Amino acid sequence: MSLLEVHNVSQHFGQLAAVKDVSLNVEEGELHAIIGPNGAGKTTFFNMISGFYRPTKGHIVFDGVDVTEMPPQIRVARGMARTFQITEVFPELTVRQNLRIAVEVTQGLRLKMFHSARQSRETEARVDELLETGGLTANADRNVGELSHGDQRSTEIMMALALKPKLLLLDEPAAGMGNQETFETAVLIRRLHRTQKLTIILVEHDMRVIFNLADRITVLAEGEMLERGTPDEIAASEKVQVAYLGKKREGS
Repeated sequence: MSLLEVHNVSQHFGQLAAVKDVSLNVEEGELHAIIGPNGAGKTTFFNMISGFYRPTKGHIVFDGVDVTEMPPQIRVARGMARTFQITEVFPELTVRQNLRIAVEVTQGLRLKMFHSARQSRETEARVDELLETGGLTANADRNVGELSHGDQRSTEIMMALALKPKLLLLDEPAAGMGNQETFETAVLIRRLHRTQKLTIILVEHDMRVIFNLADRITVLAEGEMLERGTPDEIAASEKVQVAYLGKKREGS
């Protein structure tokens, strides 16, 4: 059984069919990328997986449980964590404070007024671990709003990792970044995938990131599944070339 099974989902907004009858299986430990031209339905599809939209048709099974009707917070509790195109952090708080909030939520401590000494030690040890994993130790006590866009994104990814997800959903993690920040973000994602054994679904426009990271790629176009395969298979696909470039490759 796959960790995530998406069965023939569709999403309609009035008369507009944003996603039409798309299926997806993601295996445990896989890094699966979703790509497509603008307006392909990628974000809508992502929002259905994470629970922000309920499919008009079809169903979604996560870790053996049908989660189609479950809201986002229940999916998070079951092991899904997600980042967004626009970085979701607390800019007026330090990196350490942002991570502490995420860790305390995971430990069920956010609504408790008093924590035991043992709980506090465990929280701080986990925060230190996340800082190191994300390459954020040097910036631990700086406000997130002062950091580069790349370090803000790393903070957000580490906050998602604090939730101990079985499945990490990354929505355009390299959006708005220069070449160096994009490279550093890709290195972080690769490290999480390999060392943490994380299952990751990635939506991204930067093809350098996609083809260097993904095990498999699903291509959407006009709300439908156009192609699926390995990076080499997708790069060689005439259908994908036509969807992105509007014409066949030379010699085809």
